[in-house]
Amino acid sequence: MKYVCELCGWEYDPAEGDSEGGIAPGTAFADLPDDWTCPVCGAEKDQFSPA
Repeated sequence: MKYVCELCGWEYDPAEGDSEGGIAPGTAFADLPDDWTCPVCGAEKDQFSPA
């Protein structure tokens, strides 16, 4: 399931991960570290919602 940032609209796709944030492809949103933030605007994890 993809998640979208409520502040800037950036989408987290588990199939792609977050290469800039050191998140490997295949990492589920629930398994992201608690201190992970949106790579575009810096929003915290709780500011994302299912896409």
